[in-house]
Amino acid sequence: MKKLAVLIIALVTMNMSFAQTQVGEVTLPNTLNYGGQDLALNGAGIRKKAMVLKLYSGGLYLATKSSDAKSIMNSDENMAIRLVITSSFVSSDAMSEAVTEGFDASTGGNTSMIASEIKSFMGLFKDEIVEGDTFDITHQKGKGVVSYKNGKELGTIKGMAFKKALFGIWLGNDPADSKLKKAMLGK
Repeated sequence: MKKLAVLIIALVTMNMSFAQTQVGEVTLPNTLNYGGQDLALNGAGIRKKAMVLKLYSGGLYLATKSSDAKSIMNSDENMAIRLVITSSFVSSDAMSEAVTEGFDASTGGNTSMIASEIKSFMGLFKDEIVEGDTFDITHQKGKGVVSYKNGKELGTIKGMAFKKALFGIWLGNDPADSKLKKAMLGK
């Protein structure tokens, strides 16, 4: 009986370890559920600045795995990007600045069509950001972009143009970090 209990514990522990992926110092789950759908980890990596400073670990979650960034950005299907902050250098001001630069890069500097949506999105980062915070930026079909901080819903922003530009921050032609883009695309 004792051997059976040890075997069951070993199998449960083994299954739990396969249900997660280690990305730097962060452990990401292999699946998330948003919009009533299980999303699988497509790929994950680390956002670095100046090649040495690790800012956050990030993962892209999709219903069906894909390495086609343009298709993912244009898709109206459920998806998510999870960001886990790993540096005290990431503050709400720094995040807002980085997101603003990301939108400029993603849209080729043409943010006027989604300016009000960007302003609403930036408001989601006004509260203090600390090491260990987890942000889930999701697109939920029929609902829009729904953002979460540490599991708490922050708000919803509608519009495919906004969604494309937002996901373009990580997956566009001029991404925040090209190595992170490749990692999120599973390359």
